[in-house]
Amino acid sequence: MPEGKFGKYSYELIKPEQKDRILRDLTKKYLHDRKASIHGMCIELLTDSNEFKEMWEDNFFHINDEVRPHGRIVAVRDENPEVRVLYEPASKTCFIINADYYGWVKSFALGVAADFLEEYVSIHSRFSVHGSCIDFSGRGIALIAMSGAGKTTHSFGLLLLDKAKLITDDWFFVKLTKDDVIAYASERQSYITDDIGKIWKIFEPLVKDTKLDKKGRGIANIENALGTFKKRSLTVVQKVLLMKSDPNDKTILKKVSVDEAIEYLVANNFCNPYQMVKDERKLALRIEFFREMFRNTEVYMFNNNKELPIEETHGALRELAKEL
Repeated sequence: MPEGKFGKYSYELIKPEQKDRILRDLTKKYLHDRKASIHGMCIELLTDSNEFKEMWEDNFFHINDEVRPHGRIVAVRDENPEVRVLYEPASKTCFIINADYYGWVKSFALGVAADFLEEYVSIHSRFSVHGSCIDFSGRGIALIAMSGAGKTTHSFGLLLLDKAKLITDDWFFVKLTKDDVIAYASERQSYITDDIGKIWKIFEPLVKDTKLDKKGRGIANIENALGTFKKRSLTVVQKVLLMKSDPNDKTILKKVSVDEAIEYLVANNFCNPYQMVKDERKLALRIEFFREMFRNTEVYMFNNNKELPIEETHGALRELAKEL
């Protein structure tokens, strides 16, 4: 059974006729219908949850309701308590059944958008990365990590630096040019956790003023804590940090080769449990993209050794940011 950062779920690729049958059955329910612009794609949400609808509206950029969707998320409940994810690739329709909080919805919406771009990469020249990205005067640092490695903690810590601006704390889209790796924001607001204020005190009021779901997460604007102009829509990535948490490794930060970086990503499922389709073609496409991305950036392994004080591990990260 797959497991994402929000828990375990069953996952199944389904055929178009199965998708049509499920949608026909759902006509008996009243569903909220909202659309979002995710890096220029229209992703539609159909849900029987008022909470999901409201968080979606706060989370993503709005788009004209007349725009036809490139992909669709259907988040509904039924009598079976198991969390199930069904995906029909042709229409890019994802059913999330019995999701118990919003994180499922947002992550699979971004996964569907990413799948669309992969199918039309020759036209759009865009890829997606499940990671965070911080800008420093037009130059960016990206952090890519498995869930729980500390990506969000260190991203929010970097935002306390004067020139730092948030591109994203969870997912970004990339365009590769001849010389640059351009990263684009994916969301309008951040999906924060209630413990971020305990780690970085400046965010305590933000957590207090945010409506949290039952998992202690909520949609928030980090500018309410740090002031205006702390966000940007794009940056040119200069440095990429692949993160791990290994108490047996005393090295906090070290440069790695392109081949070492690719080996890490492949071994860790590209640090992305929300890849909608996994096959040999998709694997080759993702490897090719990341290889090109790493050729045009400096790549490091950042060991967030949780047995060390955060001041020590985060201090190494801040020193690296000063080089930009």
